[in-house]
Amino acid sequence: MSQPEPVVRRQKVAGFQERRLGRTVLRTSRAVVDIDDCVPNERQPRLGPKEDEELQRQIEANEGLFEPLLVEPHPDLPGKFRIIDGDRRWTNCVVLVNTGKTQYRHLPVEITDRTLSDEERLRAWIYIHRQRKEWDAREKEMVAYRLVDLVGRASAANILGVTVRELDKLVGIFELSERFENLREPGAAITWARELMGVSKTLLTPSVVDAVVQKVSQKRITNSKDLRKLRPILRDPVAKEHFLSSEGAIDSAMLRIAPPKTETGLLKQLEAIMTAIGQMPWTQLDELKGDRDVLNRIDEAESLLRTLRKNLSEAE
Repeated sequence: MSQPEPVVRRQKVAGFQERRLGRTVLRTSRAVVDIDDCVPNERQPRLGPKEDEELQRQIEANEGLFEPLLVEPHPDLPGKFRIIDGDRRWTNCVVLVNTGKTQYRHLPVEITDRTLSDEERLRAWIYIHRQRKEWDAREKEMVAYRLVDLVGRASAANILGVTVRELDKLVGIFELSERFENLREPGAAITWARELMGVSKTLLTPSVVDAVVQKVSQKRITNSKDLRKLRPILRDPVAKEHFLSSEGAIDSAMLRIAPPKTETGLLKQLEAIMTAIGQMPWTQLDELKGDRDVLNRIDEAESLLRTLRKNLSEAE
């Protein structure tokens, strides 16, 4: 026996229209439904808390939702709709209704003509969120991590349109961001993790990661861009040892980096000769083509350099 069609408390709509979301094409219709007829998606890609006071203020300022929820007929609950996109908007409308603001219980929705497959639902959600600024700001790594949990690495990479290697990097950044605590802005953890993962893997040992996480938590590193200074610090044994110590910090470690060796004597002279030759204009070189005096001097220089190389090799 087939299940009854969902009962929709809504305004009249003019049938279904196509909505293209990347490679996914949906047939949807507009309606207004009661807040209790919408059910959150248990396989939502977004993680973390969804209550947001700023979003609640925006809903009140607009006297309702500016953008409809995208929903589908719920496969297991007759008369209900599962949210494809809009969990945060629905959650914050629930908060407002629970505080007595019942004018927000009737929600504008866009209903698909059928229940989507898991892959269609994920592709639609990701396409919508990629159009928003917050995708680059904080969601890309979080969604990659969640997709791997939902559908596995290969399918996650395919849905996101990245290689498995790129996916693994996104997942690694998210996992690292979970270690950053005691930040003034919790959403900044992704920024810290991105900067730290930008350091060469050969330099980024577990002890270095532990030290950075600890010093950030202790407010001894307060700007994520300062992590870029780790590259020269970690290449210098003395500076690295100081940074890893309990009293070490980025600025104090920078002071312990050994100055670069200054080339003197023969090396300096050879460098000057090569620089001078490399900077000579090609027009001037064209004028010297076939000049016997110049060619003879080059032969003498080659002979002298061969003798020098032989003598230095024998000295090893």
